[in-house]
Amino acid sequence: MDTPRTHLGELTDIAAIEKLLAVDGLTVVDVGCGPGTITREIHALGASVTGIEPDPIQAEKNRLLPPAKGLKFIEARAEALPLPPHSVDGVFFFRSLHHVPIDAMGAALKEAARILKTDSGFLCVVEPAMTGSHFNLMRPFHDETRVRNAAQQALRDAMRLFRRTEFFEYVQFPSYPDFQAFVARVTGHTFNDVRHENVETDEVRHLFEMGRLASGTHVFEQPMLLNLYRRPE
Repeated sequence: MDTPRTHLGELTDIAAIEKLLAVDGLTVVDVGCGPGTITREIHALGASVTGIEPDPIQAEKNRLLPPAKGLKFIEARAEALPLPPHSVDGVFFFRSLHHVPIDAMGAALKEAARILKTDSGFLCVVEPAMTGSHFNLMRPFHDETRVRNAAQQALRDAMRLFRRTEFFEYVQFPSYPDFQAFVARVTGHTFNDVRHENVETDEVRHLFEMGRLASGTHVFEQPMLLNLYRRPE
């Protein structure tokens, strides 16, 4: 069953956070932070942020980033966060919950609830919707239908861990100047094994050309689903 959601319009991830949350002065955690892009954007809003990444290669790259006060990166798994109970104001999962092993998704969300302050803590989970032309473009070589469905089920189950849940959606329009830029964007990540030969196929090229605008740029639609949980039980 689809969950009724408040539509926020076209937004970047950080703009969605700014619209819904005031993070200045808070202590927060970004779980599954990848290269730490959104981690640093949240830090720029005035929060103290810990970026957590399970992939050892990416985690090491993150640790080599220039140091900044109130910003740190550590290697850990979502289902075993190395933080004490009730110690942080907020936990974020940006496009990362569906990368947690299916049998550990529930444990990961329980871990988030464990480390949150009970009076005011929040959990914010952003997941790509399984709709839109960008999902269709990615699906032939990186079909995440099963894991994304499992993530949505885990999120429904997580409602019992919190006193209040809010549901939102927004939309993004990823764009690429040409096919090779798209290939470069989706390959080469150690935390997301996508191979060139699986992307550079006639099927994917055809789907990519369907996004061509008159300007020559290729633009696709990607709806995003945001669940905001407040005050853990």
